[in-house]
Amino acid sequence: MRLVLEEISSPLGPILLASHAGGVCALDFADCRERMEALLEARFGAVDFEPARAPSDAARRVESYLAGQLDALDGVALDTQGTPFQERVWAALRAIPAGATRSYGEIARALGRPSASRAVGAANGRNPVALAVPCHRVIGADGSLTGYAGGVARKRWLLEHEGTRL
Repeated sequence: MRLVLEEISSPLGPILLASHAGGVCALDFADCRERMEALLEARFGAVDFEPARAPSDAARRVESYLAGQLDALDGVALDTQGTPFQERVWAALRAIPAGATRSYGEIARALGRPSASRAVGAANGRNPVALAVPCHRVIGADGSLTGYAGGVARKRWLLEHEGTRL
């Protein structure tokens, strides 16, 4: 699979965006590149990257989000190719408005699977398009900032950027 790879500057460090004509396949922090590539290879097999000729609409949307336009990523085309359950979880994450959070259990209950909070957590951890599918908006039932592939400091920054009261 041949993907276009872009690097976006951010206050949180460089962000990588991988896409093809069908949409954004990966969006992650540059220091998480190994994880990003492993998720891409699990979905597509061998992946080759080519540099972008010009910033894509998706890259401009990421920049707009980071500049304070919190809904900038709402309509970006994605190609996530998860399992049916993962896709349901990721759709639920996209429905969480900026400035709000949900617990794993709340998402599981909303999906009609009240005992599936661990499965929600696993799907959250396999999210290939951070920021666009805002997995940073998921917190522990006690309000704690539980794990985030990009690190808890970034999660805190993202939530504060969105106006979440921590």
